[in-house]
Amino acid sequence: MKGVPHFTKDGTLHTGGTHKMPNGELHTGASHNKDSQKLFHFDDLSPAAKKKASSQRAAKKNAPKKVAKKKVAKKKVAKKKESFPEAVERRMRGQ
Repeated sequence: MKGVPHFTKDGTLHTGGTHKMPNGELHTGASHNKDSQKLFHFDDLSPAAKKKASSQRAAKKNAPKKVAKKKVAKKKVAKKKESFPEAVERRMRGQ
């Protein structure tokens, strides 16, 4: 599932790239290689791995969050409404 944390078998939080195997399993790395490891959801980990994963999740929650810059709204300049004949004239002049 996207948007949920994934962990290696020992409970280490994985934050890098992932790929899905033909059998549906999620593995580490953008593409499969000899170093790829199967990834698990928290509920699928062993009790020892859950303990390690819990400490990592708590540390991540307590980490300082990035402050997003406020987006400054651009002022819209009100355009003068032109009449139909004015619009035709403007187009005829090529503006």
